[in-house]
Amino acid sequence: MIYCKRVYQEATPGDGYRVLVDRLWPRGVKKSDLQCDEWAKALAPSAELRKAFHSDVIDFTEFSRRYVAELTSQGDAPKGLADRAKNQTVTLLYGAKNTEQNHALVLADFLRRLNS
Repeated sequence: MIYCKRVYQEATPGDGYRVLVDRLWPRGVKKSDLQCDEWAKALAPSAELRKAFHSDVIDFTEFSRRYVAELTSQGDAPKGLADRAKNQTVTLLYGAKNTEQNHALVLADFLRRLNS
């Protein structure tokens, strides 16, 4: 199972393996306070893509398309996390305010497709 959760939400035992998937450390969170097993910076969208989305240069559909292209170009990098999700719960942690349109949701779908 793969879940997505804001870093500002409380950690729970059901989260399983917790992975921060932001390229930048989330604001207002001390590194010592965030319960996270891994910081997967490489799986975050590029700075250029993130900035284009947040400045409304591109919409979420275009952002998603480009982000999946970035993930695909990384070869086997995302596969390790997808493989882990076959055997245990993985929770992708993100700092974005928008819980319905963010990169963690796109990444979760991408990882699920790798496992299907």
